[in-house]
Amino acid sequence: MKNLFQKYKELIAYLVFGGLTTVINIVVFFICQNILAIDYKISNAIAWFLSVLFAFITNKYLVFKSKQKDKRSFIKEMALFYWYRFVSFIIDMGMMIFFVDLLHTTDMLAKVITQIVIIIINYVFSKLFIFSKKKDIDDNL
Repeated sequence: MKNLFQKYKELIAYLVFGGLTTVINIVVFFICQNILAIDYKISNAIAWFLSVLFAFITNKYLVFKSKQKDKRSFIKEMALFYWYRFVSFIIDMGMMIFFVDLLHTTDMLAKVITQIVIIIINYVFSKLFIFSKKKDIDDNL
């Protein structure tokens, strides 16, 4: 069991913090839309911005344990992180519009469905392009 945990430690940490990021995203979306009466598209953008900030910090330090320490590398990782999260935000927004405006599902059901897809997309982006161990090696050459 311990070997299994060690083998999948990064994935487990990603799922835990990805789950927390998703909770933050959905709660902020709910507050903006249902309490503050903000349009669902703007609510989605606000929820995205705040959850991405949380995700960057947890992904960098707790999930992928990036070894990049200098200011330039930090800015580069953050820029890449926001760029790829922006790409996933476009996918998120497209899916929200598809489910809400075209399929007429409820806003919250659409939000939950899209977040499942976004978690998978974001893991792939983070693992392969942002916090890649190969990138750490290439940057040090």
